[in-house]
Amino acid sequence: DEQFNPEGPNAVWCSDITYIWTFDGFVYLTSIIDLFARKIIAWTLSTTLEVSCVINTINKAKSARKLSQPLIIHSDRGSQYVSSEYRKATQKMQTSYSKKAYPWDNACIESFHSLIKREWLNRFRIMDYDHAYKLVFEYIETFYNTVRIHSYCGYKSPNQYEQEYFLRQKRHVLSLVKFG
Repeated sequence: DEQFNPEGPNAVWCSDITYIWTFDGFVYLTSIIDLFARKIIAWTLSTTLEVSCVINTINKAKSARKLSQPLIIHSDRGSQYVSSEYRKATQKMQTSYSKKAYPWDNACIESFHSLIKREWLNRFRIMDYDHAYKLVFEYIETFYNTVRIHSYCGYKSPNQYEQEYFLRQKRHVLSLVKFG
């Protein structure tokens, strides 16, 4: 329902797949963004569009994050996201899907995929999978999550925004203990 502003991390994730052209042919980037801080919490680059790429990305996200509350995972209606393997990998999550022919429900992850291409990948003549992997890694892990500021995050990086949230939570808990 286009509720893009959760109150904390691990409440709403969004996932999608985009293509990246290389001289060897297309490679496919599957990403999961946590909507709280607009942080890419997991990604996989592959040479196929098999459902296993989506499952690998979900498993990376689950192992990277501590899931203690109900979680919504949103995606479009691509075949990978409606498969039985996907339903099995997300069985403890609430799945949400874009309405048919309505891309705005998936706008946050679509926006990220547009950014990585416009701000970074389109600057290069990408030779092959390995070259694409290095470029994607560099953008996400050393720039997008760590340095690139977002107006949504109060002009902080996703990592900064999330860290400040956890600091506030810790202070709140400490104040409850101290003043009980």
